[in-house]
Amino acid sequence: MVTVAPQVERVQRKVVRVLTGTQILGSAAVTIGLAISTLIAASLSGSDAVGGLAQTAAVAGAALLALPAARLAQRRGRRPALILGYGVGAIGALVAAVAVGAGLWQVLLVGLLLFGGASSANYAARYAATDLADPQRRARELSRVVWAAMIGAIIGPNLADPAGRLAGSLGLPVGSGPFLLAAVVLAAAALVIQFGLRPDPLVVVKSTRPVESLHCTGGGSPGGLKIWGSLGSMARLALVGVMLCHTAMVGLMSMTPVHMNHSGSSLRVVGIVISLHVAAMYAASPLFGWMADRLGRVPVLAIGASLVVAASGVAGMAPSHDAPQLAAGLALLGFGWSAGLVSGSALLTESVRVEDRPAAQGLSDLVMNVGGAVGGAVSGIVVTAWSYAALGLIVGFTALPLLIVCLFASLRRPVR
Repeated sequence: MVTVAPQVERVQRKVVRVLTGTQILGSAAVTIGLAISTLIAASLSGSDAVGGLAQTAAVAGAALLALPAARLAQRRGRRPALILGYGVGAIGALVAAVAVGAGLWQVLLVGLLLFGGASSANYAARYAATDLADPQRRARELSRVVWAAMIGAIIGPNLADPAGRLAGSLGLPVGSGPFLLAAVVLAAAALVIQFGLRPDPLVVVKSTRPVESLHCTGGGSPGGLKIWGSLGSMARLALVGVMLCHTAMVGLMSMTPVHMNHSGSSLRVVGIVISLHVAAMYAASPLFGWMADRLGRVPVLAIGASLVVAASGVAGMAPSHDAPQLAAGLALLGFGWSAGLVSGSALLTESVRVEDRPAAQGLSDLVMNVGGAVGGAVSGIVVTAWSYAALGLIVGFTALPLLIVCLFASLRRPVR
């Protein structure tokens, strides 16, 4: 059993406190901007299609920054990598604010592409919480950072309107207000990381060189996409599991408001359903972290896959007017995403060597964001061509192989 020195424990407690604080700031800033980005893009361009590109641009930005940030973390530590993400996000928010004032939707999309860097930093923060964690508590430490995002996700959208009104009172375009506020909040997050994340957890863990997991891979230290070839079976399972759970979540969630709109559901009802889904995504993460530490990473990854399959059936079979059933389905979907993200991220971290972790984690965030973008785009095509029920069927059958593989893997190896 690996023991953790008392001084390392003290540093780890500080690291988690700093990361949870910046996670609140980062998620609040992201949701402030994304809450109004689709509407503003559609208004500036006069096209709903361009409005849809707003979310896609932010997701693409997070994906594009994942590997460069991972390479920076591998060379210099977590602190500069996280500052890069929040800094690029803040610049993107400022560009978006300028674009709103100038009435240029093309520039707005560029700003949102850069703004996606903040999401990249938010995702990477969960991995920073595992660097110095006791292996027996690794998933729980990670889940605390994931849980903190819920606070920001609740606060953020509610700040968009006051920020707009404040901007209007200062003679600025109302639509620029939320982006300006997001830039300020992201700058604050970067400052907290700069002065609070000391010592750097990844630098410390590289210097202390803790005993590695029994299923880590050997060999060199490839970076970027080349890391895939050096990953062992458990690392690949973790990476694919996180990607599938995220893709399924984005695909089914993004089309639920459209499905409900077919029956004339009010925005208030739609908002309640989506709010319950978001709450489920984050609120249960400490529970799944505890389960992953006690029952094992792979069994909880299997639970996540089973919840996604169940959510697909419950939501997919719901009539467009049945808000309670849709809410239940999306709550299950949020739980499935949480279980998959927490257990898969912990499994990936412990399945590679210390020096390979940033590259593997960056690849995970890359494929997760690409999967989310593809899931959102394909789901719209499926619902347009067939139906929301068909989308539920496809999502369920996509997650089913992950469930089967995880069940067989759990039977073949000891639970941990």
